[in-house]
Amino acid sequence: MSAVFPDRPEAEIVTDEWRAIAALDHLKIRAHLLKDIRAFFEVRGVFEVETPLLSQTTTSDPNIHSMTTCYAGPGFPHGKKFYLQTSPEFAMKRLLACGSGSIYQICKAFRDGEAGKLHNPEFTLLEWYRTGYDYGMLMDEVEELAAEILHIKSPFQRLTYQQAFEQYAGINPHLASVEEMRSHVARFSDMPINGLTNDDRDGWLDLIMSHMIEPRLGTGQATFIYDYPASKAALARVRDDVPAVAERFELYIEGIELANGFTELSNPQEQRVRFERDLEKRRLGKLVAIASDRRLLAALDHGLPPCAGVALGLDRLLMIKLGASSIRDILAFPVDLA
Repeated sequence: MSAVFPDRPEAEIVTDEWRAIAALDHLKIRAHLLKDIRAFFEVRGVFEVETPLLSQTTTSDPNIHSMTTCYAGPGFPHGKKFYLQTSPEFAMKRLLACGSGSIYQICKAFRDGEAGKLHNPEFTLLEWYRTGYDYGMLMDEVEELAAEILHIKSPFQRLTYQQAFEQYAGINPHLASVEEMRSHVARFSDMPINGLTNDDRDGWLDLIMSHMIEPRLGTGQATFIYDYPASKAALARVRDDVPAVAERFELYIEGIELANGFTELSNPQEQRVRFERDLEKRRLGKLVAIASDRRLLAALDHGLPPCAGVALGLDRLLMIKLGASSIRDILAFPVDLA
C-alpha cells in the first residue's frame, strides 16, 4: 500500500484512529465555503437542486470508472444493480429539459480506482448549468467565483489547448504525429509510456498534458485551457474550425485541475454517436459495457435549451484555499478511515 494509505492490518488499528484527520478549523472553513457558494448563486438567481446519487445508468467515458451497489426491494424484488454517480450531469440535464432554467448542485460523487494526493474515491462536487450561456460566458462566471472564494487576482490567464502545448511542450497537438509525440516523450526518462500504442493518439496527448504541461499551469496566475481537440469533446459542442475544436475549458491553479466545463451538446443524434464511440473504446479496452442513458437521450429529443455547464471539485478548491498539499488534510475521514 502507498504511503498515502498506511498499510496496517485491521487488528492493529490503534485507538486514536477514530479521530478526524482534518483539523476542526479546516472543517469550519469548509462550512463557510459552502455558505459563500450558495450566496454567490443566490444573488445570480441560480437555484439549488438535488438529484439521485444512485442511478440505473452511468457515464460511458472509458477513462472514468464507476462504483456499483445493489438494491433489492419494492420495484426490484430480484435485485437491481445501481451506479454511484460520477457526476450529476445526466440528471441535471433532464431537469434543464423540463424547463428548470439555470441550476446548481453541491453533492457527493464517486469514482473507482482514484485515490492519492488529489483524489478520494468519494468527493464533493459543485456542478452548475447556465441557460443562454456559452463556454466563454461560463468561464467568466467561474473566474468570478474562484477569485471571490480564493481571494486571488483577476483576470485569469487564458490559453488555448494548442497554445499550452506549443508553450510548454514545443509541439502542435493538432498536427503532430504519434511518432513525433513518441520521439518527444522519449527524451524524458520518467514518462510512463507502457501500454501506449501508435493507435492511441489521445493517450499520447494525455501523457504530455499530465506530465509536461499540467504541473506548470496556474502557477502564480490561475489559468484556463480551452478549445480542446474535437476528439476530447466529451459532452461539449464541437465548433467547425480548421481544425475542429471542442468548446470545452479547464481551470488550473497551482498545477491542480479545478474545473471542467463545456458549451453543452444538445443534439441527440450526435449524443447517440458519441455514446456508441465510447462503447467501442470500452470494448477495445476490455472494459465493462455501459448502456446508453435512454432517459438522457429522451430529454435531448424533447429539447435541451442552449446552455453551458461546469463541474468544480470542492475538495480541491478547499485545498487551494488552505494551501494544503494533500486532499487528506481537508477531509474529516478519507477512504481508509471511513
